[in-house]
Amino acid sequence: MFSCSEDDDQQPQPVELDAGTLSGGPFTFIVDGTPDMVTGITIEPGNSPDSNRTYVITDDANNILGLPPTLSDVEGVDFDAAGTGVCFIWYLVYEDGLTGLEVGMNTDDFTGEYDLSNSITVNRNGLNAGTLSGGPFSFTVDGTPDMVSGITLDDTGLNGTNQTYVITDDANNILGLPPTLEAVEGVDFDGAGVGICFIWHLTYEDGLTGLEAGSNVSDFSGNYALSNSITVNRNALNAGSLAGGPYNFIVDGTPDMVSGISLDATELTGSLQRWVITDDQNNILGLPPTLEAVQGVDFDAAGVGVCLIWHITYEDGLVGLEAGKNVADLDGFYGLSNSVTVNRNALNAGSLTGGPYNFTVDGTPDMVSGISLDATELTGSLQRLVITDDQNNILGLPPTLEAVEGVDFDAAGVGVCLIWHITYEDGLVGLEAGKNVADLDGFYGLSNSVTVNRNALSAGTLSGGPFTITVDGTPDMVSGISLDASELTGTNQTYVITDDQYNILGLPPTLEAVEGVDFDAAGVGICLIWHLTYEDGLTGLQAGMNLNNLDGFYGVSNSIMVTRN
Repeated sequence: MFSCSEDDDQQPQPVELDAGTLSGGPFTFIVDGTPDMVTGITIEPGNSPDSNRTYVITDDANNILGLPPTLSDVEGVDFDAAGTGVCFIWYLVYEDGLTGLEVGMNTDDFTGEYDLSNSITVNRNGLNAGTLSGGPFSFTVDGTPDMVSGITLDDTGLNGTNQTYVITDDANNILGLPPTLEAVEGVDFDGAGVGICFIWHLTYEDGLTGLEAGSNVSDFSGNYALSNSITVNRNALNAGSLAGGPYNFIVDGTPDMVSGISLDATELTGSLQRWVITDDQNNILGLPPTLEAVQGVDFDAAGVGVCLIWHITYEDGLVGLEAGKNVADLDGFYGLSNSVTVNRNALNAGSLTGGPYNFTVDGTPDMVSGISLDATELTGSLQRLVITDDQNNILGLPPTLEAVEGVDFDAAGVGVCLIWHITYEDGLVGLEAGKNVADLDGFYGLSNSVTVNRNALSAGTLSGGPFTITVDGTPDMVSGISLDASELTGTNQTYVITDDQYNILGLPPTLEAVEGVDFDAAGVGICLIWHLTYEDGLTGLQAGMNLNNLDGFYGVSNSIMVTRN
């Protein structure tokens, strides 16, 4: 950099700024909470007698940390307080107008006339806990004490006032603080259960907080350093690996056994082994001692469901390994292999399509048609069709689909029928008319059902009234009655007038005829007006008879009341 000087007789001449040369250092301190100051630094000034000057302290990226004006001020700076890192001390000469000379700025961003000297390095090193050698260690958690051995500490670079060993889990939570290496080698890692431990060496200064069991090393506050860690793997017992299956059986009364299961015992550990068969909720069903015994189990006898086959390894003292218990409740040292699945499937009766069907019970035969059976997954030795009511009471057992389509559902009267396909094995009990499918006993499967609705004749719906008249010798007729015939069925229709005991008083054939009836002439009492639909052959439809005694196929609407006071 250059500046200009002038006198009364000459033009200004450029002058090069020269900050001179710093001597001293480099300095190396340990950041341990004890103040660390530099000493013995000297400056050999350059040729800049009239310039501004100061000392500059930066980090190793040239960011300005401080601007001590004199060497005495430099030697009063506590570098320990800056924490771990590297500082540079510079001497700066500059002319008025220099910008960027302030804490937080970077010397690379100076603008103006200036010169920086060489720098002196101040290394602010962390505490050093040394280097551990040994391990990693792998133990099996089996109730037998497991200790580490052969760990050494290289303390060549060790510093700090206090030291201890720290044992953490793999999340750095502190499990123990053995004071010496001998104490570390006396720790029983088996007692910690399955998981991972880390062994560390710690050096620290007085005032460190958070150094206690249950705390986390990431929450330490103070001056400290941790060594590298040594891993201790606390492995569960290994029951090996099963191959084979899954198996799919049909529960049909024929014994079903598994075969071809194998156990890879390459990594098997533990003193005792056996086999475990559970349901899909891990409830223990059986404990065969050998693979041969497993392959002798009849899974058909267990009924429909899912079984799981496991291999277990364990130590003496295991509690809960018995039929009727659950493996989730085992207590002790054990390991389970993967499981092999055994599916115990019910007989499959296929799938019916067709319907639902809606018939009117009117004396005319009604048969279903278009029903089909998807027998793709059909199993079982024997099959037939079953017709039940809506309470699953068996009404008929047609042997074939053709026989089903020959059934007259009109003859069954009003109600609901269900058509099923059944598959079964010899020995099924209860498959007969009059029984209920819920009471079948044996090996069987039912398809979905097809619904047949057997509906009564519909006489429509009357609107109008009620009517109240006074019996006074003056004719009284009803009016404004209407019939909603949107759902009307049946071949024949008429209107019926009864008293309140349903005795038939009259049978006007049309609504016009109903509205022509003089109810005053009937005297005091109550009349009911009905609409009736019916098929040929109905008996009892005449004056003087009672509606309750009609015999045949018919339907009655709601009634309209006429009160004769």
